[in-house]
Formats: sequence, structure tokens, C-alpha cells
Amino acid sequence: MPHAVRHEPVIAVLLPCYNEELTIGEVVRRFRETLPSAAIYVYDNNSKDLTALKARAAGATVVREPRQGKGNVVRRMFADIDADIYVMADGDGTYAPEDAPQLINVLQTERSDMVVGTRRGVTDDAGRNGHAFGNRVFNRLYKGLFGTDFTDIFSGYRVFSRRFVKSFPAVSGGFEIETEMSVHASQLKLPVSEMALDYGRRPEGSSSKLSTFRDGARILWMFAMLVKETQPLRFFGTFALFFLAASIGLMIPVLIEFAETGLVPRMPTWVLSIGMLLLAMLSMMTGFILDSVSRGRAEQKRIFYLSISSGRAERGIPAQTSPKSEPGKSSRAA
Repeated sequence: MPHAVRHEPVIAVLLPCYNEELTIGEVVRRFRETLPSAAIYVYDNNSKDLTALKARAAGATVVREPRQGKGNVVRRMFADIDADIYVMADGDGTYAPEDAPQLINVLQTERSDMVVGTRRGVTDDAGRNGHAFGNRVFNRLYKGLFGTDFTDIFSGYRVFSRRFVKSFPAVSGGFEIETEMSVHASQLKLPVSEMALDYGRRPEGSSSKLSTFRDGARILWMFAMLVKETQPLRFFGTFALFFLAASIGLMIPVLIEFAETGLVPRMPTWVLSIGMLLLAMLSMMTGFILDSVSRGRAEQKRIFYLSISSGRAERGIPAQTSPKSEPGKSSRAA
């Protein structure tokens, strides 16, 4: 019986960059040595230094993305590039290109759609204690809200399947894009894996583009928006409980006074408590309705994800086909 034709997977290395002239040339060179068959793309996000020139000189294909923000760059990269396997890393040299084959191997052997290279030394990130504290807080918050699929949601070193890349509806504009990727995988229950890797330090003269407070606030806002979109019953139910508690707190003294005197002298308080009760009911009904909408959207995203070919048969997993089965024999696809 004929077998499906095998070929090596098409690998694309994606490097979003902003002012990384000190490191990008070396990063591109090391990726070329580690993955000689891969196409390397550097997306320059309005750098004010020689990032694009250094990347092009090192052999990368350079594309400019004028919309500022990592999320905008990732959205453009995922739309532009066609490949079987996508390797995404930062251009600052903190992630080792030599780890890429291991991440790709995990993606293929575990049949995952995303492999995250978790960072062992993230708490030593250029001495930025605020970053380390934020990582701990947001990772714990993620586990409480979305599940335990990931232990390092902010890692920028990731490997994706074509299915993930072409079904990911990126809407974030900044550093919160990694959070959106993680929630997308958790919501659709996609197969994901993690592998612990060493996390390097930036060279002298290179600084992080992440603002502890500004980007932390944006990530927190993204958490809230993702909960609203993916878990509306939980989101609006929280407001319903708040309004209900406020209503009961305002209502009880008025009811006690009415039971003792038969009068309602604090009419404004009574009206306010009824208003809070109505808001609680409205919030709960909104949550129920949007929960049904969210489930329908998740089903549609899942169906679209499944409509994209995984390409596993062509990437070395044999598939057998038989135009006609013989009596007494069965045909099996590996």
C-alpha cells in the first residue's frame, strides 16, 4: 500500500525586535547555525538604531512593522509567514537559540500545538525585582482564573504548530500578547507542553523595553478583558454578588425599623437598596446570556482550528491509504 510522501518540516524563526542592535546579529547567526534549514525573519518595530541593518547583514529577512507594540508585531508575523513549525524568540539574546531543536522535538513527539520554554533564571532579569514580583503574581493569578496549563505565561520563547498560528485571533497590542496566547490555548484545550530552559542576562548597554507599572497595568486589564470574554458568568457574577451584598446591607436596617415601628422613614436608603438588587439581577442575567454566547464562540474557534491541516503525515508520521480493501483484511492509518 502506498505511503504518504514525507518531507522535512518548513521551519520559520520569528524575531520581534525594537532597538536590539547590540544583540540581534549574534542571535540571527546562532539560529542559522542551529537551524540551518530554517527561514529567519526579523520584524523591526520602529527601531531607532541599527537593528534592521545588523539583522539583514547577519542573513535574516527583515520586515518593518509600523504599529508600535509586540502584539502588533506578532499579529503581523503570524499573518505573513507560512510554515509547518514556528519558533518565536526575542532578539535581546536572553533566550539560547541552541535550545530550539529541543523545543521543536517536544512539539513533534508530544504532538503539541505550542511548547513554552519556561525560564529558570527569570528572577535575575537584569536585577529588575519588580519584574520578578510581577511574574509571580500574574502566574498565580492565571492559575486561579484560567487553569494550570502554564507555569510561565510571559515567556517569549515558544514553538507553535501551523494550526495554532493560523487559528490564533491576536487582538493584543503590547506585551500582553503572551497572556492572550496562553488563554487561547487553555480555552480551546489545545495540547501544550513546557520545557524548562536557562534564561540569560542582557549584555551591557541593553535594557528591557518592559515598564513594570505601565505594562503591568495593561496586563492586568487584559486579564480582566479575557475573563469577561471567556468566562462572562464568572465576571458578571462577581459584580452581581457585590451589588447583592450592598443591597442586603442597606436593606436590613430599613426592614428592622419597619418591623419595629411600621414606618419607613429612610425612603432614599430603601430605594437605593432596591436599585442595587435590580443591578444584581441584571448583572447575573447578563452573565448567563453572555456565557451562552462565549460557549458558541469557543465552539466556532475550535471547529476552525480543526479545519486547518496538522500536516503530520507530510512531516514524517506515515499514513497508509488503500483504494480498495481486500476481503478479510483491514486498512489502517498510522
